[in-house]
Amino acid sequence: MSDQHRRPGKPYRRPKKDPVRMLAFEALRAVDERDAYANLVLPPLLRKAREKGDFDGRDAALATELVYGTLRRQGTYDAVIAACVDRPLREVDPPVLDVLSLGVHQLLGTRIPSHAAVSASVELARVVLGDGRAKFVNAVLRKVAQDDLDGWLAKVAPPYDEDPEDHLAVVHSHPRWVVSALWDSLGGGRAGIEELLAADNERPAVTLVARPGRATTEELLAEESAVPGRWSPYAVRLAEGGEPGAIEAVREGRAGVQDEGSQLVALALANAPLDGPDEKWLDGCAGPGGKAALLAALAAERGAALLASEKQPHRAGLVARALHGNPGPYQVIAADGTRPPWRPGSFDRVLVDVPCTGLGALRRRPEARWRRRPEDLDGFGPLQRGLLKSALEAVRVGGVVGYATCSPHLAETRAVVDDLLKQHPETELLDARPLLPGLPDLGEGPDVQLWPHLHGTDAMYLALIRRTG
Repeated sequence: MSDQHRRPGKPYRRPKKDPVRMLAFEALRAVDERDAYANLVLPPLLRKAREKGDFDGRDAALATELVYGTLRRQGTYDAVIAACVDRPLREVDPPVLDVLSLGVHQLLGTRIPSHAAVSASVELARVVLGDGRAKFVNAVLRKVAQDDLDGWLAKVAPPYDEDPEDHLAVVHSHPRWVVSALWDSLGGGRAGIEELLAADNERPAVTLVARPGRATTEELLAEESAVPGRWSPYAVRLAEGGEPGAIEAVREGRAGVQDEGSQLVALALANAPLDGPDEKWLDGCAGPGGKAALLAALAAERGAALLASEKQPHRAGLVARALHGNPGPYQVIAADGTRPPWRPGSFDRVLVDVPCTGLGALRRRPEARWRRRPEDLDGFGPLQRGLLKSALEAVRVGGVVGYATCSPHLAETRAVVDDLLKQHPETELLDARPLLPGLPDLGEGPDVQLWPHLHGTDAMYLALIRRTG
């Protein structure tokens, strides 16, 4: 600050660097500037901070909450900030908006006292934006601090009776088109969609998979804060969050981090009834390798072999790493599933977990909701149909295909399956529900849609299709 801007007789105080909020700001800038994903950006930042001695466990937990909480509630916070500034948000510089959003989350989404939330945010602004813009941050956050979250929602969200979708979009911080798509897929009234959107904003538990023949759930349950999974016999949850990389079985690849929904999809395909031999399995969209590793382990127990195919070479490398050490025969190749190198009718079981919008994993990738657009569906649709068509051609008569997506959007689930069944009359849908024993609320079938608020999993979709001729 120049001398003429200092108050007479008052020495200039340098801003204090708060390593927790600096790291959170750095992560948000990476998400915004580079289209990075927080779950990929944050771990190396935290690791570096720990190595420097800046962080302990509580600091890491607060930084994680600040980043994920801000990203999850971005839509709500934008509406609050817009009510407190005298210009359109698009005219506020993105770094300023990130500092404001971090401050608003501390004020409205945490138990941090208001005065501490404001002062810490202003100090951060002084460090990363300069003293001039820090005054703007201070003025906006003091306005925000005049009410709590419920009070602000009453001001900035339209009444439910006037515009249900826009009300839910602001209150639960989802784009309106996503609210509409999820509601269409879920069906039902207000209670169900409110519970689903609220579940999308909750921090999911870290779930591990004990790969059969390589690790046991008993071994994983010996870890601190570990509890059994709800549905998969191979699942263990780390109730306190925990650091999976610190677990020996995970480091050695005998266990992995995998949502229970993904485990259930692989198990259902592996246990689907077959006519004839059960020797050759295919994962046609294998990257990054979680389902392939579980399938390979299950195949090994039966003397079957898995071929794991992934189009992107670097992702095929991740698959190879996930399968390394599998006790039974397997092969990993880089190949385009829509133009496959294998002969038709070569496999007994085929899984295609197709690329999709990822609307079923918004708990884990909260920023994805702001990046996706309705027109993205137009790009994924032909690819999803092409991959399912190729899978149906790859399986032998009497064999079974599992079509899976991590999206509940009807355009990516039933619409794709219905189209391909019409084109391939020599197929039939199997009832997938009996292959997910113990799970409630699986609907009328024969396909299955899992939900975060009903099952505690990502919103995975599964259709099982048998080739009959």
